[in-house]
Amino acid sequence: MNLTISGHHVEVTPAIREYVQGKLERVRRHFDQVIDIAVILTVDKLREKDKRHKADINLHLSGKDIHVESLAHDLYAAIDALIDKLDRQVIKHKDKIQDHQHDAIKHMPDPASV
Repeated sequence: MNLTISGHHVEVTPAIREYVQGKLERVRRHFDQVIDIAVILTVDKLREKDKRHKADINLHLSGKDIHVESLAHDLYAAIDALIDKLDRQVIKHKDKIQDHQHDAIKHMPDPASV
């Protein structure tokens, strides 16, 4: 799995990198078929009071790409919201895959009746 963490108008410190990697462990626990992760952290300085922190993530899974973004007044809050959204989407994707596989087995014709 490739992990890329980059920053726009913000320096990605080792503390921020460690925080993001720790949060991504939650996603890896639910779904381990992750191929590539690209995280982009951005700070938009509109006015001094209205600093907006944005976190984007592109997650490449086998068969699907997931893009999530979140905005907050604090970078760590934006990362937390991002991981929450991403975790919900990964669980939803995993459920769809598992449900699809089980439905295919249920609807197969019975070999005894053929």
